[in-house]
Amino acid sequence: MVGQAPNIHLRSYYAQHLGLVIGIPTTVSGLTLIPMMHFDQGVYWRPLHFACASMVLGNVLYGLAAYRANWLYLILMGRMVNGFGFTLWMYIKRHCSDPWIVGIRRRTTLAGWQVLGQGIGFSLGPFVGGLLYVYNISNTRSASTTASSTATPGPAWIMAALWAVFWVAVAVFFEDVPLAAAPTAIPLRSIPASSSLGASGVEKKPDDSAASLRVTETEASDVPAPPPPRLKMTPGQWGVAATMCWFAMTCFFILGAWESNIPVFTGSDAPANPFHFSPFAAGNMIALGGACAMPFLLLNLHFARRVQDRHTLAMGTSIGLSGLLIAIAILDTEKVNYGSLFIAWFLVALGFNVASTVMLSLLWKQLPGEWNGRISLFIQWSNYTGRVTGAV
Repeated sequence: MVGQAPNIHLRSYYAQHLGLVIGIPTTVSGLTLIPMMHFDQGVYWRPLHFACASMVLGNVLYGLAAYRANWLYLILMGRMVNGFGFTLWMYIKRHCSDPWIVGIRRRTTLAGWQVLGQGIGFSLGPFVGGLLYVYNISNTRSASTTASSTATPGPAWIMAALWAVFWVAVAVFFEDVPLAAAPTAIPLRSIPASSSLGASGVEKKPDDSAASLRVTETEASDVPAPPPPRLKMTPGQWGVAATMCWFAMTCFFILGAWESNIPVFTGSDAPANPFHFSPFAAGNMIALGGACAMPFLLLNLHFARRVQDRHTLAMGTSIGLSGLLIAIAILDTEKVNYGSLFIAWFLVALGFNVASTVMLSLLWKQLPGEWNGRISLFIQWSNYTGRVTGAV
C-alpha cells in the first residue's frame, strides 16, 4: 500500500514477541559458553574471532530478514547467530580480571570502565535505532512501491559493517596472553632461611658459584610443573558466591524487563498509557535515561578504589529500588506522565548499572586467581538468566 510502512504485519508480530527476540541470543550464548571454554585454551584470540564472525553473519541475516526476505524466522536465526557472538561478554569480564595482566587493586576500576562502556552502548543504541526507524519510515512514505525501501540502510547492515571494522582492528592490534602462560610458568626455588643474601638479592654460598644458582629457562622447562592444588571453598566463600550470582541475576532481570517493557507499554492501548509512543520516542526515553546516568557512572569510576564494594552494592540497589517503588506508585495511582516515568527509569538504570560493577570484583577478592574463568562463567550465566527471564 502506497504511503504505508512495509512489512507492517511483520513489525506488529515482532513487537508482540519482543521479549522472546531479546531473550533468544542470550540463551544461545549461555549454552555456547561451556564448549567455548574448552576451545579457547585460556587465551582470547579464538573467542574474539569467533564472536566477530558470528556478529557479522548474524546481523547480515537480520538485515536480510527485515528488508528482503520478509520472514520472521530469519530474524530469529540472525538473533541466534548473534548469540554465539554474545559469548564475548564473558571473555570481556575474564580479561578485566585475568591475574596475568590485571592486578587485584585495578579490577573494580576496570569493572567500572566496563559498565561505563555498557552504559554508553545502552544509551547510544536505542537513540541511533530510533533515528534509523524514522529514516526508514520517511523514506518509505515517499516511495511509490514497497520494494524501494529495500535499499534503505538498516541498523543490522550498519552493525554488520561496524563489527567487520572491529574484526580487522582486533586482528591488527590485539595482544593476547601467552598460550601456555600458566602451565609453563618458571618455578621459583625456595631460599633457605639460614642462607645469606647479597645486596643484589642473590644467595651467596661459599662452595657454590653464582652461575650454579641461576635457574635458566632450559632448566625450568625440564622441571615438570606441579599439579594445581585442589582448592576447597569455605562456607563463607560459598555464601559470597551465591549472593553475588543472585545480585547479578536480579540487576539484569530488572534492566532487561525495563528495556523490553518501555517500548511495549508506551506504544500499547493500555488505559494507564498516556503516551502512545512510536519506536523512535520509546528509544529516546531509554537512551535519555542512560545518558543522564552517565555522569554518575563516571563519578563511580573516581570512587571505585576508595569505597568498599559492599557499600557500592548497597548504594546501587537502594537507588534502583527507589525507582521501582516510584514506578509502582505512579501506576497504582494512574498518574503516569513523561516526567514521572522517566524519573523511575533513570533511577532504575543508574542504580542497577552501578550495582552491577561490583559482582565480579567482590568474588575476585574472595576466591583465588586460578578460578577467574569459572567465576566469570558463573556471573555471566547469572546475567543471562536475569536478562532472558526479565525480557520475556
